[in-house]
Amino acid sequence: MSKFDHTTFRSGLLERAAEVSCNEGASELARTAIVNGEAQLSADGAIVVRTGAYTGRAAKDKFIVRDERTAGAVWWDNSQPMSPEHFTALLADFRTMLRGKSLHVQELFAGAAPAQRLAVTVITETAWHALFIRNLLLRDGTGGAFGGEVTILHLPSFRADPRRHGTNSETVIALDLTRQLVLIGGTAYAGEIKKSVFSLFNFAAPEADVLPMHCSANIGPGGDVALYFGLSGTGKTTLSNTPDRRLIGDDEHGWSADGVFNLEGGCYAKTVRLDPEAEPAIHAATRLAGTVLENVVLGADGRGDFLDVSLTENGRAAFPLEALPAVAAGGVGPTPTNVVLLTCDAFGVLPPIARLTPEQAVYHFLSGYTAKVAGTERGVTEPQATFSACFGAPFMPLHPSVYGELLRRRLAASGARAWLINTGWTGGGYGTGRRIDIAATRRLVAAALSGELDAAGSRLDPHFGLRVPVAVAGIDRALLDPRTGWSDGAAYDRQAQRLKRLFADNFSRLGQVSPMAAAAE
Repeated sequence: MSKFDHTTFRSGLLERAAEVSCNEGASELARTAIVNGEAQLSADGAIVVRTGAYTGRAAKDKFIVRDERTAGAVWWDNSQPMSPEHFTALLADFRTMLRGKSLHVQELFAGAAPAQRLAVTVITETAWHALFIRNLLLRDGTGGAFGGEVTILHLPSFRADPRRHGTNSETVIALDLTRQLVLIGGTAYAGEIKKSVFSLFNFAAPEADVLPMHCSANIGPGGDVALYFGLSGTGKTTLSNTPDRRLIGDDEHGWSADGVFNLEGGCYAKTVRLDPEAEPAIHAATRLAGTVLENVVLGADGRGDFLDVSLTENGRAAFPLEALPAVAAGGVGPTPTNVVLLTCDAFGVLPPIARLTPEQAVYHFLSGYTAKVAGTERGVTEPQATFSACFGAPFMPLHPSVYGELLRRRLAASGARAWLINTGWTGGGYGTGRRIDIAATRRLVAAALSGELDAAGSRLDPHFGLRVPVAVAGIDRALLDPRTGWSDGAAYDRQAQRLKRLFADNFSRLGQVSPMAAAAE
């Protein structure tokens, strides 16, 4: 537990404010946000907000304080250091800015398992951000001994001074991992609050023998738990929200010796092209009073127009888990029996499903592969491989090998099956082939989770060494062998070898990793 006295620290901060409102409920916060002009009301009662210049994370403006504890522990190749002196100056200026302000305080928790829980206090100058984090974190419980307390001071109107504070711009997200303090200024994008909590958890969890995971999780009627890892656009939220399985959580979890637990109490779902037929539960949640619609354009009917991406493709809906119809009680589950690694392969060469050995599972976990498609970003004219270690590198303060070793141990102890699921292209790459149908992907995932594929015949993929089933009921056999869908088999082989080299190049940059994972390369 942190030795820093958060109670005294927060008291000193709040005594500077003109007014402090603690633990207001959703309806009160929504009403205040409307009255203060921070938000507008949708036809259904959700509040609709805009975050200005930042509609996503400010990755270049995030810093970790480099002190005696973090100097030898943090993965500095992946993290920007801030000196203790610059953090002290920054905190002093945050304190000064609090004078005369009206502040909203939310006392919440992260970690559904009581023994692995952080007590999180968020102090913010805006009612809608208080509502956002109230929706996202756990609202009830008691703090456990796992990680002690966290204090987040959130002032979107603050402007950092690069010369005085050592920042890159007027925007700053500064994490003091030793004292578990977070300062956020210069950005109204609410995801910075959520991901700061996750980053703190990811630093503390391995020391307590807990694997922190950027994944969704659900539980079947028989009590079997499945995990779904995947970067944005791979189908993580879609595939984990299914009527025949109860959702444990959709984004952040821990895996201890006792099982899986959700870190949060809500969902922060992307709304771009949200389809009421493909994702009915999430779509319905966007129409509830108390939901926060962030950077979503309202249509003529006063409801979210999820096809309008004029503000951003990163529009979001933040709502409590209980807004969904099938949720696991308590946000916990037993030891997983299936681990699903999702990728959207725009090169069109990976099979739609493959059974992974434990070594391959750790390798693909450390790789964290997906692909951007042409047109998604300026200058992207052909598929581009994207690798994010552990499927969440920006939020992983420690070296990937730490998390990879924990996954190796969890897989060995549990005997969980591991799968690679490609939700991307088949019959050719992006622009030539077609996107794998979501119904086919759901069928393949169901077959994997049920054990149907355990005794199924399989082939060994010659390029990636993956074990691929040759037949699955209800699935066209041609889909299971992507090479047969290409008009030019030699072109497929060249593209497959190209992707294999990209994997190898990325893996070499990780440095020292588990020999078990390296053996799968």
